Amino acid sequence: MSDTTSGRGSVGHLFQLLRDGAPRTRAELAKSTGLARSTIAARVDMLMSMGLVAPVADGVSTGGRPPSQFALNPAARLVIAADLGASHATVAITDLTGAILAEHSDTLAISDGPVTVLTWLVENAARMLDDAGRAASDIAAVGIGLPGPVEFSTGQPVNPPIMPGWDRFDVPGWVRQHFDAPVLVDNDVNISALGERAVAWPVREHLLFVKVATGIGAGIVSERRLQRGAQGIAGDVGHVRIARGADIPCTCGNSGCLEALASGPALARTLRDQGLDAQTGSDVVDLVKSGNLTAIQAVRQAGRDIGEMLTVAVSLLNPSVIVIGGSMARVGEHLIAGVREIVYTRSTPLATEHLSVAQSSVGSHAAVVGASLLAVQYALSPEGIAAFTPATA
Repeated sequence: MSDTTSGRGSVGHLFQLLRDGAPRTRAELAKSTGLARSTIAARVDMLMSMGLVAPVADGVSTGGRPPSQFALNPAARLVIAADLGASHATVAITDLTGAILAEHSDTLAISDGPVTVLTWLVENAARMLDDAGRAASDIAAVGIGLPGPVEFSTGQPVNPPIMPGWDRFDVPGWVRQHFDAPVLVDNDVNISALGERAVAWPVREHLLFVKVATGIGAGIVSERRLQRGAQGIAGDVGHVRIARGADIPCTCGNSGCLEALASGPALARTLRDQGLDAQTGSDVVDLVKSGNLTAIQAVRQAGRDIGEMLTVAVSLLNPSVIVIGGSMARVGEHLIAGVREIVYTRSTPLATEHLSVAQSSVGSHAAVVGASLLAVQYALSPEGIAAFTPATA
């Protein structure tokens, strides 16, 4: 690959100065990069020919002709973003800022298998592209979130407990048969953490997103970067042992796991044992919202159990905000209150002095926003830009 597409002075690296959307002149770019004005001019012309940047209103003149300014053209390429949950699926088309241009959701079981679910994804994405008058060649990248462990380097699910038929399935390879673009796949909790931070907490560099639903997991953002760990399972907090549940079996084969105490199904089981009609996590939410004291007390205790796990996370990771999301977060302050009760009393004062514990404000939309950001971040990276830079440039 030529020096124009790789290296410090490449088109891709120059584009990193323009991708924030702020207009800049050729002179400003030359000063920032140390490159010659002629080199900057050639790189800008290449980016304009690719449609990635466009001229904007002229800058302020210091005498003579006003200098031309350039900035990111968000509509130059599109991104496909998908949130594939246990029983639902959402796919969206976004521009290069992550703004959603079209979106479609359906009830769809992930247990139907990869071919069925991914066929739904590509067919609906293709339909939305056609409705918008855009072509598959406009897709810069595809971001997908899955409800199970994912090996991020390959995009393959690994032993996902609620996804029969998905283990080691080549999700990127299958999708690329339909859209010739990079495909990035991650756990749904990780992409939710990205979406939540981008929308609700953009200035916070250290965030912990905890999803409480059928299972319990966490997405870790540190210094603005998503942390996946050595095998991509960082944040698998649902199977941390909680002392109160020592004798309660978990689906993982161990006992005392947080998920066996505080997940939606676990709470429903607890309430059934006390004579209430609660078959699912949604039934628990309905009981809490109706003011049922037994359900409220159970949810508050679940918050305390989650808080017990989080006291360790606060000491290890020192986040500035903990966001509680997932379907069970719909119970509102009762769950959050239990978390705060334990986190604020058992963590050190220095760790909690500026710590916020809050309910998700993005809700179920966080995952699809995060999937878009995952794809956009790659598409606009030097590596991503080089992928569709003309080889002869």
